[in-house]
Amino acid sequence: MVVHMKTTLNIDDQVMQRLREEAARQGRTMSELVEAALRRLLDEGEAREASLPELPRWDSGGARVDVADRDELYRVMEGR
Repeated sequence: MVVHMKTTLNIDDQVMQRLREEAARQGRTMSELVEAALRRLLDEGEAREASLPELPRWDSGGARVDVADRDELYRVMEGR
């Protein structure tokens, strides 16, 4: 069973005009075009997230100083 939900969107007048023209050109409803565009956008987002390579990892050798200890942090930064 397919359920459709009615909703209200605020869309720029120029975008709506282009949507009307494209729907007429394709012989489809504006709702069909908006739904297709949203599906494509959401599917691309999922594909983009799934295709991201894993970030590189390395061993930094451990912390040289507790960054919460301001005096020690400055001492190490200044090379004292």
